[in-house]
Amino acid sequence: MKISSTQIQLIQPDDWHLHIRDGDVMRDVLVDTARQFARAIIMPNLKPPVTTVALAKEYKARIQAQLNLLGIEHFTPLMTLYLTDNTSAEEVRKAHAEGIVAFKLYPAGATTNSDSGVSDIKHCYKALEAMQTLGVPLLIHGEVTHSEVDIFDREAVFIDQVLEPLRHDFPELKMVFEHITTLQAAQYVRDASTAGKNTLAATLTPQHLLLNRNDMLVGGIRPHHYCLPVLKREKHRVALLEAATSGNPRFFLGTDSAPHAKGAKETACGCAGCYSAFNALGLYAEAFESVGKLDKLEGFASFFGPDFYSLPRNTKEITLLRQTQAVPHELPLGGDTIVPLRAGATIAWSLV
Repeated sequence: MKISSTQIQLIQPDDWHLHIRDGDVMRDVLVDTARQFARAIIMPNLKPPVTTVALAKEYKARIQAQLNLLGIEHFTPLMTLYLTDNTSAEEVRKAHAEGIVAFKLYPAGATTNSDSGVSDIKHCYKALEAMQTLGVPLLIHGEVTHSEVDIFDREAVFIDQVLEPLRHDFPELKMVFEHITTLQAAQYVRDASTAGKNTLAATLTPQHLLLNRNDMLVGGIRPHHYCLPVLKREKHRVALLEAATSGNPRFFLGTDSAPHAKGAKETACGCAGCYSAFNALGLYAEAFESVGKLDKLEGFASFFGPDFYSLPRNTKEITLLRQTQAVPHELPLGGDTIVPLRAGATIAWSLV
């Protein structure tokens, strides 16, 4: 990695948590991601969800068709399956044989298109046993969905009620605690015992490193800052930034960039998700620079993710310039428009 007052050179990163949807929407958002990242883990929460190897192969074929139409040859989608109460050990074995990189755990009702998610993790134990045996990671949306639990507490409660018992029962199952948002989650991942093996990691998003809940609520509701898990207090943002910039290989990049049409966000019951793919790397660079840790960006963005997934690191270098970039107020999204993170403002770093 080379850093000067005017530019950053680093190995091209990957995005270890990405939503690209399907159809015309997918075509519009793929361009933004492929401009920055060499690979991305594709989330399976379509309607209907991607629950089988056959559905994943069909989805990947649609992605590849769009990449071909766009003339993009340097981007690799990494496919996942949506874990359900009925996922079988045989489906896990088929997924492993076909190169599916992980299964995604959505607690039922936790976020966008999660209605088919897991109602009780114990229903999945046979599938999880197969995943542990084969080394297939479990990607976790870590929130409980009990109505009596405050939305700002759901991640912390998930650690005690679900994650800790799960890790006790499956000590060698590789898990990624995705898009963590709390001090409790950062400390849990940092301090968790893994018996000498790197079996627990976490991804962090640009919005949770740069924003707190005041940015969503003070002076009027900002629906394009609404995501799940929801933005938390400033002390949590500070803890997340400390984890991301620590050089600890358990923490790595996952944007959770989630496209929703402007009208679906600016409504009485708006969708959850921030669209950060337009210039995610510039946003991460700003976050790291804010605490004087730009030298830690390459490990977080380019090395720790592939190492955890036992994939080769990329070799191509990319360059970020200290050049202010204006973020458009809106971008095309199929037949609609989308409002990107930092819309109408600027980002200090631009990708060459």
